[in-house]
Amino acid sequence: MRRLVHQVTRSEEGARADTLLRAVLGLSGSAVKRAKTIPGGLTLDGTPILVSAQVKAGQTLSVLVGDTEDGSILPVEGPLDLLYEDEDILILDKPAGVAVHPGPGHYEDTVGNFLAYRFRQKGVPFVFRPVNRLDRGTSGLMAVALHAYAHQALKTQLHSPEFRRIYLAVCEGDLPAGRGVVDAPIGRSEGSALRRCVCPEGAPARTHYQVLNRAKGRSLVRLELETGRTHQIRVHMAHLGCPLTGDFLYGTEDKAVIGRAALHSAKLTLRHPVTGERLAFASPLPADMACLFPHREITEL
Repeated sequence: MRRLVHQVTRSEEGARADTLLRAVLGLSGSAVKRAKTIPGGLTLDGTPILVSAQVKAGQTLSVLVGDTEDGSILPVEGPLDLLYEDEDILILDKPAGVAVHPGPGHYEDTVGNFLAYRFRQKGVPFVFRPVNRLDRGTSGLMAVALHAYAHQALKTQLHSPEFRRIYLAVCEGDLPAGRGVVDAPIGRSEGSALRRCVCPEGAPARTHYQVLNRAKGRSLVRLELETGRTHQIRVHMAHLGCPLTGDFLYGTEDKAVIGRAALHSAKLTLRHPVTGERLAFASPLPADMACLFPHREITEL
């Protein structure tokens, strides 16, 4: 459990505790209700209080946030490449071929299963709260919140400059310019539950791209998302006539070249949801993509 604290200011004197929890600490109504059920979950100067208690300037208001029960994901032992972990968030480097969340055909071999097992071994309740989700074939960095408060704070950051996601992709052909922005709405393709397409009635979607190298009819591309639509990079690159190498859905699958769509979450920066510290992480280009550009060293993203 994570305890958040707030020193009551003079201008806040006389306010109800639950008002400050929502307005200053940003807790949701459900988080406040959850704290009420935990012994010592809500205190003022260390003394348990009701949410209706009125506060005085200089007092310390504290609240416990976190989960008291496990989620519904089956714990299964599996590999995890953790780059950062504290009591609020963790950052991991996901390999290609591993699904993030259990679903049809993958109920016991996902990131969610492996994290549930890790926390079961530690004796800590765990509810899986991924912040940025990656397709099963996409490798690289993703953030996971370890309680609802952190999750809400990071979801608020997600489509803002506070939460930056930079990807590397290998595309077929030459992009129309060395750099640019794809501003094209994305919606569902008619007759398909999986496929997306650029369409006027779709949700707004913007992707920034920069070509880093070209070789053998392919382009190594740096991409940054402003929005986070399903399959956004894959759809936008295909829309430009340069689908991702190996993309079975929007391009041409060729397992002799690469066994997946060539996309990697290479850099992730965010502001810590509790401390406010700026955090930055990087993951090198994986071998199956790097071998398509054997003489290229990526030193700057």
